[in-house]
Amino acid sequence: MQIHPDDVLLIVDVQNDFCPGGALAVADGDAVVPVINRLSARFDHVVLTQDWHPPGHSSFATSHPGSAPFETLAMSYGPQTLWPDHCVQGTEGAAFHSKLSTEKAELVIRKGFRPAIDSYSAFYENDRTTPTGLAGYLHERGLGRIFMAGLATDYCVHYSALDARRLGFETVVVESGCRAIDLAGSLAAAREGMAAAGVQVVNDLD
Repeated sequence: MQIHPDDVLLIVDVQNDFCPGGALAVADGDAVVPVINRLSARFDHVVLTQDWHPPGHSSFATSHPGSAPFETLAMSYGPQTLWPDHCVQGTEGAAFHSKLSTEKAELVIRKGFRPAIDSYSAFYENDRTTPTGLAGYLHERGLGRIFMAGLATDYCVHYSALDARRLGFETVVVESGCRAIDLAGSLAAAREGMAAAGVQVVNDLD
């Protein structure tokens, strides 16, 4: 697939806590690193997202006595999966994977830093209305087509892809650079949702 000068690679949450040994490890999560590094070399524009929770974040199961990780709790903005404590601001778990090439990143979007609301998407908090500012940045830079890779396919990549389409961006998810959590069929549901939204899903760009 040909890459154009106004394309951007959005690298989603390739952080230690989502890789093997991390607090919320995605199976085989570190396998995305060499793929993403290879992809990055082909793009003039690269943006990173970084999950960045304060201690005691409302999405943590430990913030809700009697609850366990991966249960679902009703929040003011809708159902929320409860997670193990992860990507806490300033910790090693929140840091990017040490082998991820970040030199070309023109912007790092931190998300999930508001204590009372989680944020999967690179574009909006989970209320689907509070923006991160990424859309405005991309529009002002004249970047029109978004390629996505990272962790996890069925959560932060999925939500980011849907919002990108909702905002009018042509969107391509590169599956070889992604891995999924796959809770109760979430990967299949994500694939269906992305297809319905007009997200192009490819295995690789070669």
